[in-house]
Amino acid sequence: MSGDDHIYSVLGQEHGGDDRWAFGTGFTDALAGVDTTLPEGVDGADLALYCQMLGDDALVQAQRLVHWVTDAPELEEEVALANIALDLLGQARLLLSRAGQADGTGRDEDRFAYWRGPAEFRNVHLAEAPRGDFARAVATLLVLSTARLAVFTRLVDSADPVLSAVAAKAVNELAYHREYAVSWALRLGDGTPFSHERMAAAVADVWPLTGELFAAHPVETRLAAQGAGVDPSTVADEVHDVLTQVLTTATLAAPEPFPEAAVAGRDGRHTPDLPPLLDELQRVAREHPEATW
Repeated sequence: MSGDDHIYSVLGQEHGGDDRWAFGTGFTDALAGVDTTLPEGVDGADLALYCQMLGDDALVQAQRLVHWVTDAPELEEEVALANIALDLLGQARLLLSRAGQADGTGRDEDRFAYWRGPAEFRNVHLAEAPRGDFARAVATLLVLSTARLAVFTRLVDSADPVLSAVAAKAVNELAYHREYAVSWALRLGDGTPFSHERMAAAVADVWPLTGELFAAHPVETRLAAQGAGVDPSTVADEVHDVLTQVLTTATLAAPEPFPEAAVAGRDGRHTPDLPPLLDELQRVAREHPEATW
């Protein structure tokens, strides 16, 4: 068994079987029959903000991935990246709708997506960072999907039945996203000298932004204590171990420890890269606020 085959086997065991594939898992309603009542002992305001954090990560990253449509190196990759973006968009829809239920406002997914300014978005900086070249996109997706999969695997047991149902559907999708990113990290890292150089540069560019993924926001800490959320600092070692395994198999240098970082995007403090992304995302809805299609 080659090194590449081994890492596919090891990572695939966690979410083995046909169900690990995002494509072909069906289009059933993930929330069918799920009780949407706010569970006792869970703070509604905190749950709403937490759902915005997870939903905004997905929504913003989906918008970045859409930029590869008509611009990917091959048609097959264009379709794959578009489908990953659609998976993330689906997660964002469910999570942002839950935010509107939890905070009592009844706001729907569109209200959250199109009618908030940058300071009201709660995504991490890595999700909003410029797409860069294809290697940069692979490195970003590798880190985000690995971290998100670790969190959502634990959220399957959330005290909030809606969050639990969303996570149960998302883990299959995220397992595929990670596998896609792993496959390209291996091909580029262990490919030609030029592809190796580009992949190494992409990892070096992305790495300074990884620490924020594991900086626990007080909302995350409180919800973890209530059994409804996950303290992201508790998954840091697991995520680092996976990334180390992937990058070293790709003949790239073992990653440094995640850098220390403070909460920033989760509190609405963003880089200059987010406003133009939101301008593009929100333009049609804001120019035609009553439009339907």
